[in-house]
Amino acid sequence: MKNKRLVMIPGPTPVVRSIQDQMGRETVAFGDPDFVKDYRELIGDLKDLWETQGEVFVVAGTGTLAMEMAISNTTKRGDRVLVVSHGYFGDRFVGLCENKGLEVEVLKSEWGQIVPVAAIEQKLKEKTYQAVTVTHVDTSTGVAAPIEAIGRMMKQFEETVYIVDGVCATGAEPEKVDAMGIDVLFTGSQKAFGVSPGIALLWAGPKALKRREALGTIPEFYVDFEKWLPIMQDPSKYFATPAVNLVWAMKESVRIMKEEGLENRYARHLKVARAMQQALEGLGFKVLADPGHRAVTLSNLVYPEGIDDGLFRSTLAEEGIIVAGGLAAYAGKMFRLGHMGNIDMHDLVSVLATIERSLHRVGYPVTLGSSVGSFMKAMLD
Repeated sequence: MKNKRLVMIPGPTPVVRSIQDQMGRETVAFGDPDFVKDYRELIGDLKDLWETQGEVFVVAGTGTLAMEMAISNTTKRGDRVLVVSHGYFGDRFVGLCENKGLEVEVLKSEWGQIVPVAAIEQKLKEKTYQAVTVTHVDTSTGVAAPIEAIGRMMKQFEETVYIVDGVCATGAEPEKVDAMGIDVLFTGSQKAFGVSPGIALLWAGPKALKRREALGTIPEFYVDFEKWLPIMQDPSKYFATPAVNLVWAMKESVRIMKEEGLENRYARHLKVARAMQQALEGLGFKVLADPGHRAVTLSNLVYPEGIDDGLFRSTLAEEGIIVAGGLAAYAGKMFRLGHMGNIDMHDLVSVLATIERSLHRVGYPVTLGSSVGSFMKAMLD
């Protein structure tokens, strides 16, 4: 009998039934009073939970659109941007910024390491940058940047807007917009929120909103804060069609988060991640990220000698678990496993057991049950 398939890539993540039910509701007009009420409540909850005196934007789109929204509303042609990159997705800012005519400089880390806060500070002291971008969790490396420490350091550079890409972090790694000195935070619906792709989320703090106002007219249209602000403040108004059913799905996702409690959710992700990473290291995999800066949302696992990437991942898929391959120099050398959102103990134990079965099938020596036992012990302690 064929096993059920569980998608454990670093996003989209599994969608629980109550969220699926919201996406399956009969669609209503975007001006429907009940929908307007739901949209307004979602916006309010997101502002409160991520603690900003600014605004939150909930629009139809992807994390990449939110990335463009962040840059478009805080910089103008000729401005200087410092991109702090911990991998492939940090580098994505470069092309986006260059397309806008910005002067881009990049601070890169070795894959698996972070760019030290002191190195960022030194760069900022050398010249004025209108913006700094940092990817909180880069899914190519599994590294989590020290965004709170960077935010504290950046308070001395009042002319620089601090932009955080939270696509693979928000809802799982601690983020408090105003308290951490973040001026723009953005993410998508399909990662730690556990909703299907299609909603772009962006928090703009007071400094970012002032920067947008100072820019005057910008060349972008759909991503312009000023086009969306009236709708975020009164969702009965219209600029572009909201993703009605996904707004409902996001509202259910946030309800689940509130019921669990954000701090409890952060603690759960941390406990699960460390238990999973310990269990997988026990099977012979190496976690790419430095132990002091490992993300809680995914693990990037370098193969031990003798495992063929294509054979292992195809065998894993046959057994019912879908994971992602490595990127760039690590293509064929590792796989990427997501463990975020609303997944539960049943899912996680199944993942480990399936990895063990797949290792056995490809001829790699494994003590069956060892990683499951390690994980369960860590979770039950």
